[in-house]
Amino acid sequence: MKSLNALQTWAEENYSYGLEILRIYLGFGLIIKGFHFVSNTDFLVGTLIEAGHLDFANTMISHLIGVAHIGGGTLVALGLITRIGALIQIPILAGALIIVSIPQGLFTQSQSFEFTALVLVLLVIFSIFGGGEWSIDKRVLQSDEE
Repeated sequence: MKSLNALQTWAEENYSYGLEILRIYLGFGLIIKGFHFVSNTDFLVGTLIEAGHLDFANTMISHLIGVAHIGGGTLVALGLITRIGALIQIPILAGALIIVSIPQGLFTQSQSFEFTALVLVLLVIFSIFGGGEWSIDKRVLQSDEE
């Protein structure tokens, strides 16, 4: 019981570390998804076509989404202009939620709605609260104040 209390005390004193790890993980997840979209544009274009959106812009959009995920994910993972990196992602995830996930429904085997909504909520949180203690933003702001 003593070790459980010690763990709880440590967790309460260092709760921000959990958010830092979550931010870094989210950033790397976005980077990986971005590379997936860039290297497999047919997948994203096919998804857009299945959702009923067929036009020339699909190919352009698929490349832009991939690049935005790579760039924004890098910013989020590093904590470099974190709010901007997260804000770049929000319209993309909101669009994915509206165009793809909602029409598929909540109870699909892929659980794309739940996962997309989770990522969207995390991006909103990081766009509001920023990068945290381990971020480059924090280091730059500290050096400016000194």
